[in-house]
Amino acid sequence: MEFIDRYQEIVAKAIEKHSFKNKPTELYEPMNYIISHGGKRLRPIMVLMANELFGGNIEKAIKPALAIEFFHNFTLIHDDIMDEAPLRRGKPTIHTLHGINIGILSGDALLIKAYQFFEDLEPELFKECIKIFSETGAVLCEGQQMDVNFETMENVTYDDYIEMITNKTGVLSAASFQIGALIAGAKKEDAELLYNFGKHIGIAFQIMDDYLDVFGNVEQFGKKHAGDIYENKKTVLYLLAMEHANEAEKKELDFWYSKKTENVDKIYSVEKIFRRNKVDEKVLRLIQKHNEIGHDFLKKIDAPEEKKKPFMELANYLLRRNS
Repeated sequence: MEFIDRYQEIVAKAIEKHSFKNKPTELYEPMNYIISHGGKRLRPIMVLMANELFGGNIEKAIKPALAIEFFHNFTLIHDDIMDEAPLRRGKPTIHTLHGINIGILSGDALLIKAYQFFEDLEPELFKECIKIFSETGAVLCEGQQMDVNFETMENVTYDDYIEMITNKTGVLSAASFQIGALIAGAKKEDAELLYNFGKHIGIAFQIMDDYLDVFGNVEQFGKKHAGDIYENKKTVLYLLAMEHANEAEKKELDFWYSKKTENVDKIYSVEKIFRRNKVDEKVLRLIQKHNEIGHDFLKKIDAPEEKKKPFMELANYLLRRNS
């Protein structure tokens, strides 16, 4: 889509402008590495889209947009360490290339830099945006811890899962839109509506991520196939399978999810149960549900319908990722 291409070019130029040339290079080169392999850079795009929706100045919004992107990449570095993930966006992860210590330090430095990107805002707006940003970071950590807890919890509910992905993924998309709107001077009610739009699109995006982990094309998805199954992550696929499986299948799932192993038989067996219970179809319907909820919030925003169209296009684009 042309509007995404335009925003991506703006973000790419800003990232190049703010790339790290500091020393020690052992710290800063890994930071440039993950930022330069930034994927679609959707969250900073959300900041800029929200800013323009309400007639804001894109130059004023670009550094806060980078703050969101740097923060997001900080979380990815640490997430990859926790998951012992070998790939991110189809490239070797930082801790794989440079070791865990450098991975932790580079992530920490990205977080600090993210906060610095808000410093040009006027005092009241700075305070408002930093409050949202800090609260979002705290909630995201809660979601990450819930995700870790789920690996050893016997009874994870659907509501637990939705809370976890809302905290881990949904709130960052939501905050990206809200911060962009506030920088443009939007009414707080409209910024809140856009927040809720972003939250539900973020939830749908994460459910799609879980879906693609198992049912996606690994070369296009850029991650290890079925990594969530290897890690015993109780995603929505697992929860729906447990809800609809027969007793024998439930016992088999319990068996495989009680051990963290690289055994390909585990992946084959779990995938077979997922497919038998049509988990893939059920998950796609769930994604559409949250997409529709998000659109309902978008409709209520006091802005011309024409200016809202890119948000609908973005949501549809996010949910049509390669499978």
